Amino acid sequence: MEKYYLGIDVGSTTLKSVVMSDKGKVRHTLYQRTRPVSSGKLTCSGACHRCGACNFGALKKTIEGFLEEAGLKIKDIICTAVTGSQIVEETKRFIPYDFQISEVSAHVAGAQHYYPECKAILDVGGQDSKAMVYSEQMKMWNSKMSGICAAGTGAFLDSVANKLSVPVEEMADKANFDSDLEFSSVCAVLSATSINKFKNRYPLGEIIGGACRAQARTIMSGVGQLFLNYKGPIVFQGGVAYNRAVAYYLKEITGNEIIIPEFHGVMGALGAACLARRFSALEKKYDPPKAVFPKTSTILPSIALRAKATQHDFMIRRSKEPVVWRNLFFPTEILNAMGLRMLTLETYAALFARNSKRIKKSFDEAACKGFSGETCSFLRVLEGMELPRPSFGVSTSQPCQQGERIFHDLARSYGIEDKFFSLQTPVSFSEPAVEQMAQGLEMAVWEMEKACNCKLDPKKLTEAIDLSNEARYYSKKCNDLRFTSPPLIRGTQAVYFSVIFSQLWGRREMVDIQKQFLADLEQRRDEIGDSISIDDTHRILWLHLPPFYDVSLLDYIELNCNAPIVFEEVNFIGWEELKADDPYRSLARRLLTVGFLDPAQRVKMISENSRKGKFNGCILYNHGFGRCSMADSSLVKHLREELNHEGVPLLVLDGDCIDPTIDPCSTYTKVSAHIEAMNEKKFGNIFGKLQEKQK
Repeated sequence: MEKYYLGIDVGSTTLKSVVMSDKGKVRHTLYQRTRPVSSGKLTCSGACHRCGACNFGALKKTIEGFLEEAGLKIKDIICTAVTGSQIVEETKRFIPYDFQISEVSAHVAGAQHYYPECKAILDVGGQDSKAMVYSEQMKMWNSKMSGICAAGTGAFLDSVANKLSVPVEEMADKANFDSDLEFSSVCAVLSATSINKFKNRYPLGEIIGGACRAQARTIMSGVGQLFLNYKGPIVFQGGVAYNRAVAYYLKEITGNEIIIPEFHGVMGALGAACLARRFSALEKKYDPPKAVFPKTSTILPSIALRAKATQHDFMIRRSKEPVVWRNLFFPTEILNAMGLRMLTLETYAALFARNSKRIKKSFDEAACKGFSGETCSFLRVLEGMELPRPSFGVSTSQPCQQGERIFHDLARSYGIEDKFFSLQTPVSFSEPAVEQMAQGLEMAVWEMEKACNCKLDPKKLTEAIDLSNEARYYSKKCNDLRFTSPPLIRGTQAVYFSVIFSQLWGRREMVDIQKQFLADLEQRRDEIGDSISIDDTHRILWLHLPPFYDVSLLDYIELNCNAPIVFEEVNFIGWEELKADDPYRSLARRLLTVGFLDPAQRVKMISENSRKGKFNGCILYNHGFGRCSMADSSLVKHLREELNHEGVPLLVLDGDCIDPTIDPCSTYTKVSAHIEAMNEKKFGNIFGKLQEKQK
């Protein structure tokens, strides 16, 4: 008796489904535009899931009708896999499925079903574009997805078709492929403006031809970087592949052969069916592994100490000591030795981001001052909130030049323009650079002494240096233990330690916290014993900062995808011990070697530590979509090249650390696809480590 497998892809604009036989033959397909039901209900109680009166009910009814057309029922299906951006937890109530996979893995599986040797795939759907290329060096599929703009997706062609009153399915038939007309596809919404300029002045075919070429160019600008230096054929699939004019221009732009499969419109669903078939054939089944982290909700003593110190440090409105504004990089040992209360502006903004109402209000205030979304969200928060009035301000010119300009603007607004010192920080390490910065630090101290009416006691600075060195000792011990052990603490928790940015360097509290943290880690290591090996799990390195307003992304990586974040860049301690007899040069040297000021040093540090910590994946949270100077395109390119040499794949997640409203909806798909590719490389399948399913 023949067996059947079902793949379902619920996308933003279309529903796709494929039934496949155990011999790999496609029995039946469905490609249908989706729209809300007239009732306007997502789901409801009662029996409407049978009559289709709500969205989920309509979905169930459509799938049952699709299977009926194929001569089958749900009970005839051996295994069902689902994919797509519109699959949510509640979907399972209406469509029973065995597992969910990312759209990327589904499209790879679909393409490989007909083209087993394919190395490059381009999928363009209604919501996003996806490029997938197999890396021989990494022995895994790499993928890149478009961001939050719809211009490189089917939404753009829908917009053009609507403006021209031409069915989108007929655009290629009416296109003049020799059209020289050029217009922007930078925005799917604003494209209508471009169309208006041309539609009464040029023939319809030329406008459509120009629009299709603009579409192809925008697709490549969004994800084409992955095809750089690739010379083989590209399998083109997704709804936009119905438009052969776009395929024509993709070939013209890339120089690559463009292959359009027979079932290109349903390749995600077809791939899901293939993976359902593959899953059923496995001798062992995937069983969720034992929890890497303890289920207890007890807060580690070190986390409690850190929370207490943070609360004390940022409740400064009642402070009697002079308050000094500081950016993340100005040495805290100097300020602590002078007995000053400091306010680290970026950290203050991050703490502010935990309150959704306050963050919205601050963005509104900043917008009224003229600071648009092009301004970093950390800085917009600072411009839109009331800050404690300082006696002085210190900052560094690198690595964030935009931040430096905003801090100067804030100093002017608060009337301390003449009491603000900017430490000129070179972009690369050298001995002359160390000398320049050491002199700058001495000048900063002299200016602060005048403004705050206090003197820096050399003995106090020596004490602060000694305390920093002691905290460094325990921090390095923590690093070494985490590098050589199975996951000991959730990255979701550890990333907020951000020790390199702490205000506590040069204070006893920092020593106590790091000493306690080491004790916590050692206790956890003893509890684990031999139950988990260092090779039993993925080992993810988190780069840059997290989204401060929500921990669900990191939870998803660690808990849903079973990929522990075993270390975080913001906790690297790689500098030399400070010298109490030469404090300014010593602090200057640390600044230039900590990594963030010198991009080359930073890449080198990440690469070397990836080797030491046996990391098999890196995730960079790309604040500001590449506009942030600490995660720009040049850094990403250099970092990817070096990590490729180490065999460590890099996933770049575009997002925003402060503003949740501009996070791309594709983030979780990118994570799932990346971990599935890592699973394939490490365990031989996309599902993860296989073991006999527990009864």
